[in-house]
Amino acid sequence: MEMNIAAMSVDMHLAQAQQDFSIAALKLAMETDTEMAEETLQIVENLHPTLGHNVDVLA
Repeated sequence: MEMNIAAMSVDMHLAQAQQDFSIAALKLAMETDTEMAEETLQIVENLHPTLGHNVDVLA
């Protein structure tokens, strides 16, 4: 089975493009999750301003 260099180059570039797209999608998902977590914390803090400020370390 013989493959020419041009076809190998195209295949490698397609694989790299797919990998780049996957990484970009994962970064976007992580950023979205981070933003949602920050918004949730702000909502909770607005509802209960003292929630989470005191920690009971005695057991």
